[in-house]
Amino acid sequence: MTNKKLRFFNNLIFTVASLAMLMAFAPVKDPFTGAEQQSINVETPGLFEKSDAFSIDFTTIKEEDYSFPLPVGKAEAAQHSWLEIGTTTGDAVKAMFEGTVRLSKKMPDYGNVIVVRHTNGLETVYANNAQNLVKVGDEVKAGQTIAIVGTKDERTFCNFSIMVNGRRINPETIVDIRSHKLRKQTIVCKKNGERIQLSVVKAEKEAPAPIIESNPFEKKNSIQWDLTQMTKETWAYPLPGCKVISPYGNRRNKHIHSGVDLKTKANDNILAAFDGEVIESGYNGGYGNCIKIKHGNGLVTLYGHQSKNLVKVGQQVKAGQVIGLTGRTGHATTEHLHLEIFFQNRRYNPNILFNHERHQLQNAVLTINKNGSVTSKKK
Repeated sequence: MTNKKLRFFNNLIFTVASLAMLMAFAPVKDPFTGAEQQSINVETPGLFEKSDAFSIDFTTIKEEDYSFPLPVGKAEAAQHSWLEIGTTTGDAVKAMFEGTVRLSKKMPDYGNVIVVRHTNGLETVYANNAQNLVKVGDEVKAGQTIAIVGTKDERTFCNFSIMVNGRRINPETIVDIRSHKLRKQTIVCKKNGERIQLSVVKAEKEAPAPIIESNPFEKKNSIQWDLTQMTKETWAYPLPGCKVISPYGNRRNKHIHSGVDLKTKANDNILAAFDGEVIESGYNGGYGNCIKIKHGNGLVTLYGHQSKNLVKVGQQVKAGQVIGLTGRTGHATTEHLHLEIFFQNRRYNPNILFNHERHQLQNAVLTINKNGSVTSKKK
């Protein structure tokens, strides 16, 4: 090879290497504009470019593709389409759907704020965070921890809202704030000038009233109940956010505590654990205001000491439905929920069903026998 050709190839190799280095160190273009990274309420580019309306089908959303921002928190509607979700110090704030973080910063009046832009056209806002755990451009999944909840004026809560094109919408159109469940429906978001109009065009029909067998053991001597196969729509922890103040079992005075005592605060919402039929609702001696619900599989749940019962005998209830408010009626020294469970009229430790620390169902399969005996096998 001549010297001239050698110099040519050396120069070519140097040029290619230089371009590779420049590309390696070139700054990555931000996925969002400066305005999008600084302001909560900004329009979503291209959202209504092809049409003045788009639809979101929530009927096909899988369980793992949705999360309430604070699963054990208590949500209350606040002003200007915000939700205030109260909880305990150190609780984790979760992303509602998958998406991309477009804003993560501290802002006047809102504290640490995160805005996530979702692939379905919505944006969700999480404010009053003690600490943000994600940054602009991060891809997040539904249920991923994105922040630690903050405290303000001696209250611990997350300010949460849902937006379309920078406009806050009523979050109760999307979720049931009492049960935390996503509403199974199709909605249309339509741009009308500066406003966004939401309409429900297809709502999943309400499930029929639960059928409670009068004798589930009429044709068989035992039933297996796999708790791990229960979906979010079919069960609820009776008092989200609670702590156990008195477990089931023996006490020092040899008195057997027939249930478990759960405490949050006075007049907190008590939820039906499963679908069922109310078979008792009224004052019952030491239980105070008491509710009994008959479920399938020979199960009955009892809820005691309510300040107020919100259901009547004969009423069909759904899992997660608010049935009463915590109180201290009957033999009670503090506002709490006394929870008992029965299988075929035999009382059992509620721990057979619930993990009270995690507020979840046990990872177990129950074998329920005709005589009322129950065995549990961990999965």
